Amino acid sequence: MTFPQQPQNFSQADLGNALAQCAGYVAASPWGSPATLFALVPTSFLAAQAPDLVDPTDESPLSPVVQETSDGDLEQLLTTVSWPDAVVGCAIVTEITVLPPDAESALDRAFEPLLADPDAADAAARDAARTHPDRREARLIAGVLRTGQRLALLSLRATDDEPHTESDLRTHPTLAPNVLDALASTF
Repeated sequence: MTFPQQPQNFSQADLGNALAQCAGYVAASPWGSPATLFALVPTSFLAAQAPDLVDPTDESPLSPVVQETSDGDLEQLLTTVSWPDAVVGCAIVTEITVLPPDAESALDRAFEPLLADPDAADAAARDAARTHPDRREARLIAGVLRTGQRLALLSLRATDDEPHTESDLRTHPTLAPNVLDALASTF
């Protein structure tokens, strides 16, 4: 496979569109599924290399391509990934627990006594989050491009009170910086 030598510039909006496609793909999966990793490839390149994979009317600048991964943990997965030149970005969709801002003190009380043992502190914090009465399950959709653009989106799991929440993608400039850093380090 050869990749065009001229650099292609993709916008933040192009990245956001690709992440929305990743979210749509994973939305069909049941909750509790493992993280899903995507390569982000220029649609024009994908169409030239594998025309049967691209809808001829697809005008998306980037196409997410699902990567086969084991069910291992996210940190281990991201430390072993490397990409060929044709891949201009990558994204991951993983499930997380979201807590309200006032939950921080409960988490601190759970893991501060265990700081000497990082594994025990992590387990205690996860258990406190899992049992917090105001927790929400969500899918984190994070992606980066080789050129430096980065974006993280959040899709909250629907509840009886908010049945259409999952189709809403939310973002914030400080959402998931460590995940974005880990994705960027794969290039």
